[in-house]
Amino acid sequence: MSPNSNSSNLRMTVYAALFTAFIIIGGYISVPVPVGPVPIVLADFFVMLTALFLGYKWGPVSVALFLALGALGLPVFAGGKAGLAVLFGPTGGFLLGYLLLVIVTGLLTEKIKSVSAKGTLLKNIAALIAGNVLLYLVGVPWLKVVTKLPWSGALAAGLIPFIPGIIIKIAAAVIVAQVLLPRFKQATAQSAPRHEDA
Repeated sequence: MSPNSNSSNLRMTVYAALFTAFIIIGGYISVPVPVGPVPIVLADFFVMLTALFLGYKWGPVSVALFLALGALGLPVFAGGKAGLAVLFGPTGGFLLGYLLLVIVTGLLTEKIKSVSAKGTLLKNIAALIAGNVLLYLVGVPWLKVVTKLPWSGALAAGLIPFIPGIIIKIAAAVIVAQVLLPRFKQATAQSAPRHEDA
């Protein structure tokens, strides 16, 4: 492995850790609305940004680090919670669903090519919608099983109150990406290894 490759991996590792910190901070920023066992926080917003900025290769590293820190007992989950009991509790499906969100969104944004700013915008919106659909397809059934709620109760506690927030977060993530992602990609491209002809 070349020194340039080592430098690139080191920089991306730092970025992954930085986005992990953003996700943790997002878990502490909550909306004080009593909607049930699933809190309204900004952690998922930062997971969306992680997907857009780090893609399907490094994004899961960032989210996996977040989950590992919480599983080890560090207070990184929403409201400063921690431990395996949280991962296997009512919100565990959403926490594990973050991995699906970041992988699917990252894959779609990186594999689907666009030739215009409008195309990129639409691609990012579609990718985030797909990622969030998978997040809630995991989170809501998990909530239902753990809490033994009927489907109507699980949807009322784990989906319906979050729909306006999902729309706002997707819009905000797309706007942030449109403004900052080109600069971020330029910075990471400059650190990528260069292959010289023999």
